[in-house]
Amino acid sequence: MADKKTALVISAHAADFVWRCGGAIALHQELGYDVTVACLSFGERGESARLWKEGKTLDEVKAIRQSEAEASARALGVSDIRFLDMGDYPLRFTEEAEDKVVDIIREVQPKFMFSHSRWDPYNTDHMKTTDFALTCRMIAQAWGHNPGEKVLGAPQLYLFEPHQTEQMGWKPDVFLDITPVWEKKRAAMECMNGQIHLWDFYTRVAQQRANHFKRNSGGMAGGRDCKYAEGFETVFPICVDELS
Repeated sequence: MADKKTALVISAHAADFVWRCGGAIALHQELGYDVTVACLSFGERGESARLWKEGKTLDEVKAIRQSEAEASARALGVSDIRFLDMGDYPLRFTEEAEDKVVDIIREVQPKFMFSHSRWDPYNTDHMKTTDFALTCRMIAQAWGHNPGEKVLGAPQLYLFEPHQTEQMGWKPDVFLDITPVWEKKRAAMECMNGQIHLWDFYTRVAQQRANHFKRNSGGMAGGRDCKYAEGFETVFPICVDELS
């Protein structure tokens, strides 16, 4: 049990994990990880315009968004997706929600975590989610919080790519080749029928990051081929025994 490989995604809205780290999720599921996805909201108010234009009610929008997220998770190989239903636009980060996420972190004991960029003036739910994730990670490490529980180690927090990348101060320092699982990510994206306009957008993003992967894996001197990739920015130092 101690050697169990796990990862945790803290996603502001029910579709964010698909666009931004769906390839990483699918790839690590294939590598034997159990990836847990925690959706803080359904994105029902701010990220479901198409459904509102169709005349859906709030409950209907939530139900559709949940169903789409569950289908996307299955496409990525994920069996553990959780919905905290905290509302969106704006998300409200209560002490109760904090306790729930800390409990999830301690339960999962992730080897690494994912969340949003640190700055996003277009969608403050995103950047506030990352601040919230960092706070919950800190609390989960505290021996004095619910003494007797297993405390968290020091998992890396990978910040996935924001939508308006150039405006966010997001600087990727990790590129992950997701070519082997690209069809799974594309299938997961196509489960998100409320945001069809993003399917091809995030396909282009993955192709652009593949160019960065090739350039930084050796470039003209023999870089690895890559058709689709995702980029991430690390928050914490990476400890190694040998530089490469």
